[in-house]
Amino acid sequence: MSTTERSPGGALAVPSRIRRSLDQVARRSPARFAILVFTALILVVTVLLILPVSSADGTATDLPDALFTAVSVICVTGLTTVDMATHWSTFGDTVVYVGVQVGGIGVLTLASILGMVVTRRLGLRSRLMAASDTNPLRAHAGPVPEVQAVRLSDVRGLLRTVALSALAIEGAIGLLLFPRLVADGIPVRDAFFDAFYYSAMAFTNTGFTPNAQGLDAFAHDYAALTLIMIAVILGSVGFPVIYVVTRNLRHPRRWSLHTKLTLTTSAILLVLGAVVYLALEYDNPRTFGHDDAGATVFQSFFLSAMSRSGGFSTIDIAHLHDSSLLVTDMLMFIGGGSASTAGGIKVTTLAVLFLAAVAEARGRRSMEAFGRRIPSDVLRLAVSVALWGATIVAVGTIVVQQITRESLSHVLFEVISAFATCGLSTGLTGHLPDAAKYVLAVTMWMGRVGTVTLAVALAQSQRRQLFTRPEERPIVG
Repeated sequence: MSTTERSPGGALAVPSRIRRSLDQVARRSPARFAILVFTALILVVTVLLILPVSSADGTATDLPDALFTAVSVICVTGLTTVDMATHWSTFGDTVVYVGVQVGGIGVLTLASILGMVVTRRLGLRSRLMAASDTNPLRAHAGPVPEVQAVRLSDVRGLLRTVALSALAIEGAIGLLLFPRLVADGIPVRDAFFDAFYYSAMAFTNTGFTPNAQGLDAFAHDYAALTLIMIAVILGSVGFPVIYVVTRNLRHPRRWSLHTKLTLTTSAILLVLGAVVYLALEYDNPRTFGHDDAGATVFQSFFLSAMSRSGGFSTIDIAHLHDSSLLVTDMLMFIGGGSASTAGGIKVTTLAVLFLAAVAEARGRRSMEAFGRRIPSDVLRLAVSVALWGATIVAVGTIVVQQITRESLSHVLFEVISAFATCGLSTGLTGHLPDAAKYVLAVTMWMGRVGTVTLAVALAQSQRRQLFTRPEERPIVG
C-alpha cells in the first residue's frame, strides 16, 4: 500500500476506502451489491436525461419524468411519462439504448463479462456475483442446496452465452426486420435505426418504440410482428435456459429441470392466454372484432406473448374488456423465466406452487416433475416471492389509487405492469401526478431488483439455530 493510501489526508485515501467498502459489500452479500449498483446506475441515467442535450427541444427534462424514465430504462419496464419517440434527442436515445442493454443483461453479469474479457479469467468472487445474478437462491448468505440451473463451474460458459446470445439474437432480428420496415414505407435510414431499436427493445422485453405511431405503422405486417414476438420470447425464457438448450440442442433428456419447467410453463401460458383472449375479445370491435379469423388468432397470440413482459401492443389496451384486463394482470404478474430480461414472479415460481398443490392433493410428501424431486426450500422461496410480490402490488395500488382517484382496474393494471416490468399501459401513466410517478418508479425498481434479492438484502444473514421448538399444527383452510 502506498504512503498516500495510508495517510488519512492523502488524495487516494477516500477512493481507497470507498473501494474497500464496496469490495466488502460485494463479498458479503452480492444481493446488496446488486441493489447498490442498480440504484447508482439509475441515478447516473437520471442525471444524463435531465441534461438539455438529452431532450429534442434543448430544455432540461423535469426531475420526475427523468427519474421515471431512468428507472423504466434500467429496469427494462417500458412504461413512460413522456413520448419516447419525440421527447429525446439523439443523445437521449443513445442513453436509453445503452441503459436498456445494461439493465436487460444485468449489471452484475455485464460487469463479470467485461472483467472476463479484460483479465481473460474469472475469479471465484466474480463467479459468485454472476451466479447470484442468475439465481436468487445464491443470494442467500450461508450454505445453499446445490439445485441451481447453472453451477459455479458453468458460470464462465453462461457469461459467454449471455454476451453472444444477446448480440446474435438482437443482430439477427434487426437484420430481418430492416427489409420488412422498408417494405412498410419507412425511409431506409429510419428503417435501419428502427429495426435494431425494435430488436433491442424486444429481446430485453422493454417495449419502447422509436416512432410516434408505435406498432401501428406495421400492425398488419405479420412477418415483422412475428420477429418481434420471437425476440420477446427468447429474451423472456432466461439466459440459463438458452445456455442449457444450446449446449444440448439434440439431447432434450439432458436438459435441467429448470429448463424443462420454464419451457413447458411458458408454452402453456402462451397458448392458454391466446385462447382466453380469443374467447373474450373476438366480438370487441375496438380490439379484434373487426379482423378476420386468422388475424384475430394471430393478434391473440401476440398479445398473450406481450402480456408476460414484452410491452408491445398493436391495440389500445384501454379498449380491452375488464375481463381481459384482469387476465392481462395475471399474465403480467407471472412474467417470464428466471434470470431473464422479463419481470414478474417468474414462471418457475408458478410451476413450483402448482406442483406443490398437486402433491398435496395426491397426498404426497414431496413435489416431483420430469423424474426429479424438488426440495421443500424451493417451495418456501416460491411462496415468499409470490407473497412479497402480491404485497408490493397491493400497497402500490392503494397508494396510487389514493393519489389519483382513477379507476381501480386501470390503477391495478399500471401497478402490476410496473412491478412486472412489462410496460403495457392503459394510458394512465402519461397523466400521473408527480407523487404517483415516484410510487410507480419505486415499484419498478423493486420488481426488477427482485423480491427475493430485496428481502435477502434487507434481512440479516442466516444464523445457525442450535435448538428446535415444540411442533404444533394450526388450522389452515
